[in-house]
Amino acid sequence: MAAHLYLIRHCRAAGQAPDAPLTDEGRGQALRLRDRLDGLPITRIVASPFLRARNSAAPLAGRLRLAVRIDDRLAERVLAAEPAEDWRDRLRRSFADPALAWPGGESGAAATARGRAALADAADGAAGAVAIVSHGNLLALLLHSLDGRDGFAAWAALSNPDVFHIDPAGTVRRCWSEDD
Repeated sequence: MAAHLYLIRHCRAAGQAPDAPLTDEGRGQALRLRDRLDGLPITRIVASPFLRARNSAAPLAGRLRLAVRIDDRLAERVLAAEPAEDWRDRLRRSFADPALAWPGGESGAAATARGRAALADAADGAAGAVAIVSHGNLLALLLHSLDGRDGFAAWAALSNPDVFHIDPAGTVRRCWSEDD
């Protein structure tokens, strides 16, 4: 990728529904995220259509006077159509087998492909760095595709928010701490 990318997991939200807003804590996290990223040469912000991702991006976009571009391909991966008590085990198995898709759900391979396409399009022609706000499951799949890390372990280790820098050579570095 020709641009510096900042992959961002959204701030803490009040649920998993597409219209779930940020919690009070999440709104505070979004302000800290803005302050932490403010000095970077970000010239483009792209986010999932989910409200929690857009709300996480909004303070930074306001500070930088940038519009948040929405890319549906950054939406969270749907593991299955119906909730399941064993969702965590299903998630682990889906990371181990990228072709596995539960009924009504999306395989890891399909989610990774759409996510990688979204990253490439976000970086295309960017004059500076690009901030990309998405979700934990998709980000873990993308991190695995970029540097081979264990996807399930990467997902389990994510915080809300979380930030990973990808340089033009493809090197991935976590650059967020709960203490920030």
